[in-house]
Amino acid sequence: MDYSQDIAHNKQNIVDYGTYFPSMLHSYAFSNFQSFRDRVDVDLTLTRKVALTDWMVDLPEGRVSKVLAVIGPNGGGKTALLKPMAFLGWFASQSFAQAADARIPVIPHFARKTDPTEFECLLDFDGSRWRYVMRCTEEKVLHEALYQKGERFRYVFVRDWDPQAERYRVKQQDFGLAPQEARKVRRNVSLIAWAAQFDVPLARRMAAPYVVTNINVLGRVPMGDAAVIEAAQHFLLRPEQRASMSTLLSAWDLGLADVDLREMSAGNSLDPAQKIWVPYGRHRSGDALFDLPFAFESSGTQAAFVLLARVLEALAMGGLAVIDELENDLHPHMVEPILSLFANPLTNRLGAQILFTCHSPEVLTLLTKAQAMVVEKDEECESHAIRLDKVAGIRGDDNLYAKYMAGAYGGVPRFDG
Repeated sequence: MDYSQDIAHNKQNIVDYGTYFPSMLHSYAFSNFQSFRDRVDVDLTLTRKVALTDWMVDLPEGRVSKVLAVIGPNGGGKTALLKPMAFLGWFASQSFAQAADARIPVIPHFARKTDPTEFECLLDFDGSRWRYVMRCTEEKVLHEALYQKGERFRYVFVRDWDPQAERYRVKQQDFGLAPQEARKVRRNVSLIAWAAQFDVPLARRMAAPYVVTNINVLGRVPMGDAAVIEAAQHFLLRPEQRASMSTLLSAWDLGLADVDLREMSAGNSLDPAQKIWVPYGRHRSGDALFDLPFAFESSGTQAAFVLLARVLEALAMGGLAVIDELENDLHPHMVEPILSLFANPLTNRLGAQILFTCHSPEVLTLLTKAQAMVVEKDEECESHAIRLDKVAGIRGDDNLYAKYMAGAYGGVPRFDG
């Protein structure tokens, strides 16, 4: 199951579903998910004691970070910490498209296989504050609810599985889904995704995917020819992002003057007329230009091209980029210019956010202690995560990079024996 979004589908949803309102994730939490057995909270909110920087959005009730870095050793659970938001983005927008008998793509901790997995998130959307909660097994949703904040949170819908009647009980307030259709919701589908199929306005807006990710149920989507071709198709449909991509790649000293997209035949016996678009790097030598198929470009150039297809989409939507191994195949010095796209108000006009894992601890020199989480796994194969500003004894003037490298915060590889 691929949590990553079909970008063309994103654009079509936004066009069809009316005005698109930027979203702002405040926090999310989950339990019994992959290597995390107990509840873990991922909080992007900041107090006003934290100095305001371009990496934050200033709201009346406080500040929200536009970036969160997740660091830790291999196998510690970094990717698993990001997967819940990748999953929820997919579940609310695309779960209707899966087969009726498909399993929900969540994997509980091996020590709690029979217990449900739980998710919760708090976000701004459509000009309001929302709280979403969901509890499920791989077989079915057990509980799902959406709350909207006015003077207090009030439910928009609540859906509960009735084991005696073997059906759902659904109550609604101003959601707009016909009761007879609500009762028919499939066990493996979000009620939001279900209601969007019946033209419920709120559901249609919420089902416009705002999460862009390179994560699927197995982990990071691997780099390769297919990813490059998909990115080329993405840029073909978005001339403004294509121009930004070309400008950025040229400025990042990858030896490129431009990127050209060329139509090529990919016909087969089933579809002889099938076409694909293939990127070519345009290079300058003196006054001469020559083109090189991207298959012959460096892995770093290809990785930056694919990454920008996701990052620029999130920036254009005011959405959420969930990126595993941000610096994969890139020089560590590339992390700062990529993250700067989210800090710069000229490139991030809608307050897009990025959650990412990284093996380059140098990222700690860019962010505050409230914008990084450390993840590690204990001897019981349980992952634990903590935001750096919650670590006991941490000081505001600490050199985060030096302290982390020295092992003061945990989350570093151990070589015992």
